[in-house]
Amino acid sequence: MAIEHHDYDVLVLGSGGSGLRAAIAAAEAGAKTGLVCKSLLGKAHTVMAEGGLAASLGNVDPRDGWETHFQDTMFGGKYLNNWRMAELHAKEAPDRARELEHWGAVFDRTPDRRMSQRAFGGHTYKRLVHIGDRTGLEMIRTLQDKTVHSAVDVFMETTITRLIKDGERVVGCFGYRRPTGEQITFSAKALVLATGGSGRIYKITSNSQDCTGDGYALAYEAGAEMVDMEFVQFHPTGMVYPPGVAGLLVTEAVRGEGGILRNALGERFMEKYDPKRMELSTRDVVARSIYTEVKEGRGTPHGGAYLDVSHLDSDYVRRKLPSMYDQFLELAGVDITKEPMQVGPTCHYFMGGIKVDADTGATRVPGLFATGEASGGMNGANRLGGNSLGDLLVFGRRAGLGAAEAAGKAGSVSLPADELAAAQAEVDTFLNGSGTENPFQMHKELQTIMGDGVGIFRDREGLSEAIGKLEGLQSRVGNLRAPSNRLDYNPGWQLCREVRNMLTVSLMISRAALMREESRGGHSRLDFTAYSDYWSENNIVTHMHSDGEMVLTPTPVITRDELGALVEARKEAEKAS
Repeated sequence: MAIEHHDYDVLVLGSGGSGLRAAIAAAEAGAKTGLVCKSLLGKAHTVMAEGGLAASLGNVDPRDGWETHFQDTMFGGKYLNNWRMAELHAKEAPDRARELEHWGAVFDRTPDRRMSQRAFGGHTYKRLVHIGDRTGLEMIRTLQDKTVHSAVDVFMETTITRLIKDGERVVGCFGYRRPTGEQITFSAKALVLATGGSGRIYKITSNSQDCTGDGYALAYEAGAEMVDMEFVQFHPTGMVYPPGVAGLLVTEAVRGEGGILRNALGERFMEKYDPKRMELSTRDVVARSIYTEVKEGRGTPHGGAYLDVSHLDSDYVRRKLPSMYDQFLELAGVDITKEPMQVGPTCHYFMGGIKVDADTGATRVPGLFATGEASGGMNGANRLGGNSLGDLLVFGRRAGLGAAEAAGKAGSVSLPADELAAAQAEVDTFLNGSGTENPFQMHKELQTIMGDGVGIFRDREGLSEAIGKLEGLQSRVGNLRAPSNRLDYNPGWQLCREVRNMLTVSLMISRAALMREESRGGHSRLDFTAYSDYWSENNIVTHMHSDGEMVLTPTPVITRDELGALVEARKEAEKAS
């Protein structure tokens, strides 16, 4: 079978907000740009970021500024953030929001017709630009429209299974067309990973079916470093009923607009866990609080907590939370203007990811860049709601520009024949090999292992057991084979590589979680419940050794003298409160 081939200066993998913004930036910088996505253009997990985009515009509260946004981000991340990324994000998010508006995004308005901003957990001021509870969808619509008018070639329903290197440099990738199974290759002078997270390693997740950790595994196998992989964000409010939609996101905007959390006894339980911030505490705190209430026997009939907005004006609720109103009415038969929702924690976001240069998105592998949820560092130990949409705009643009600049300095590239042969052999083995392992069954086993041992609360015994079981799966993953030998729309064949990716990511998370002997942000140890001074100054960086072994190394957080005063001021303020 002849292999379809395309050649680009910059190739972007992923069509969520960060991938679209990177492609726009690269194309506007003059690079011949291609964009590859596993599914259809516009069907990205960014649409699940419903509540808003965090940017210190000061439209609702003029006291807000980039300094406070930086402080909030650092505090939310428990000071393990990449300081430079947190600084750039806080400074540039307002311009990126205005830019999006200039490109046609429609946001809710203040009485004087400026972009409205709402409160969100962990943010000092009302900071989130929004359109009802459909902000991510509006962003994708706007960025998609801008992309298709920016001379970017788009390849939909195309799965990439391997990055191709020439020596130490990434020069392209190999994959196949999902509808037909036809193989396809791309050569690129610079390649940007914008592939999102890996929520499908957990059974209960807000993530789409496509969030299988592809970018993490591809980068790791190519020699990139990973950082903060132990920090997984469980959004406190996902649907818990009916079972078919368990995990579906219930936006933080519900709490931002005045929603109240109560247990089965009618108690407003956040008074016990964070009396200052209550429902607008950071996501890690609220998620652990709901989990604790349920575990101690004060949960709802379906194993969650009640989230109530029925005390608010019904027209206001339908105007500000239209998606939530429709979602609960259609899926659960609940009118949220009259009765409470039942919600519980759901795997939502990965703070960890590929380690990158803050200014350019470059990894340590020449020719390889990363952005959005695929990259790590900006959010430290815990992400504040709304920061993901600002993150993808700020660093998507920077990664696109960085890749375009690198492509301009690079000579012509070609794909080595031996690398292509190895990539072809892998996908062929999943289809025509002698293996007997069913990818669907192995995926279920992986989800059970991660849910039981590497969830919201962790301990040495559970993590060690999980790692042992994951290593057992690793010994079997080479025997994966698709149940059918069909090429066209063969989900089993596609899942084989995805399971391998998810297993790699799961081992990163589990091993890093075992190494970090403290509780911080999205990582909670039952056997090490307090902060550790040592771990307050160190991230865990993961990479592949030359012999193929996974190596985890505690690495000092790089501080910035010019920002030290802001950080110390926030720490002192928190102590005083």
